[in-house]
Amino acid sequence: MIRYLTTAAICLAALPLAAEPVHITRDVMSVTVPLEGGATVDISRIQDNDHRLEGDWDLTSRPCPNFCIQPMVPAEGVTAIGELELLEMLQDPNTVVADGRVRPEYLKGTIPGAISVPYTEAADRLDVLGCEVDFDGFDCDVAGLKDVALFCNGPWCGQSPTAARRMIEAGFPAERIYYYRGGMQMWQLFGLTVVEGQ
Repeated sequence: MIRYLTTAAICLAALPLAAEPVHITRDVMSVTVPLEGGATVDISRIQDNDHRLEGDWDLTSRPCPNFCIQPMVPAEGVTAIGELELLEMLQDPNTVVADGRVRPEYLKGTIPGAISVPYTEAADRLDVLGCEVDFDGFDCDVAGLKDVALFCNGPWCGQSPTAARRMIEAGFPAERIYYYRGGMQMWQLFGLTVVEGQ
């Protein structure tokens, strides 16, 4: 009898353990985000409990400049947010989530539902947020103005902080800007869904 129990225990030990489910929060497994044209995408976390980041996302000591640690708040009046707040904003039709990275980085992979607004173009694209073109640039004191959540590569990336400052200089209200400092690095560290940019 003991021999059979020992053999059964050895066989069970050889079987791979089932992965524990990876939720976003205790009660939320995934979030459905609307896309332009009526499509949707589900954002969830990678279910492989052994998944690891590789490549540039696991580098810790990039030279500063250009890769200096960014402040939590890139300009006065801007609100810092985390992943859960960004997930809520992705579902809000009155919010635009903007990837402030240069277009080749956006095309490689971005947060589902984000649009490309490279930091070099941010002050010239305020119309996508509801500002109206006027003789001096943009009038952002209008009904229907959207909030914007900006992100780039992560806590060491200066692209979205630069975009926020340029947008404010161009007349966009700072209190309507939300900054996801964690960016793509933290998004991927949490194993959240990434899609190719459009």
